[in-house]
Amino acid sequence: MIGFMGCYAAVNGLKLARHIVRSDSRAKVLLVNIEICTLHIRETRELEKLLSFCLWGDGCAASLVTAEPPGIELDSFCCTVADERRELMTWDIRDHGFDMFLSGQVPTAVQQALRRNQDAILSGRPPEAIDLWAVHPGGRTILDAVERALSLDPAALMPSREVLRRYGNMSSPTVMFVMEEMLKKPDGLLGCGMSFGPGLTAETMLFRTVA
Repeated sequence: MIGFMGCYAAVNGLKLARHIVRSDSRAKVLLVNIEICTLHIRETRELEKLLSFCLWGDGCAASLVTAEPPGIELDSFCCTVADERRELMTWDIRDHGFDMFLSGQVPTAVQQALRRNQDAILSGRPPEAIDLWAVHPGGRTILDAVERALSLDPAALMPSREVLRRYGNMSSPTVMFVMEEMLKKPDGLLGCGMSFGPGLTAETMLFRTVA
């Protein structure tokens, strides 16, 4: 079921893995995100669909969730759904495979949703209290929208921008590539991760680096 969530599936998978480990401290959960986005490419004369095909690339990421340090401590999760904007991003199964629609209004909708739900996402903290940002790089305009919504310093999203530059948008594995960069950070830093997808949905989490 998680495979049909699109870009926010990884954060949702981490949430489920955390629940399993909290209920059994001996558990070891392997989370694998595989996206073969090029399977959806097909011949078309529709400009919107052609542009949509250009956004996605193939990717894979794996992570092991346990109760043992070192690594990243998963603190809390928050899901935000802008149901009134659900028509801006849709993903349907049709006769010729997956059919995705992505409106140019998505970045604005993401920006508005983050501003409206900032307190819930950050557990009442101001953005300045967050040391690390692991934001799914769905595109340059998405990262720009997050930066504006939370008034972030341009350097805050550099790990996300670098992953986008090197690999593009691989759907759900992409944020895990950004999280890999967080593993290189010093101990005790507070971070926020987030991914976006159909719904219009934002799956977010707070985490800490643990040496």
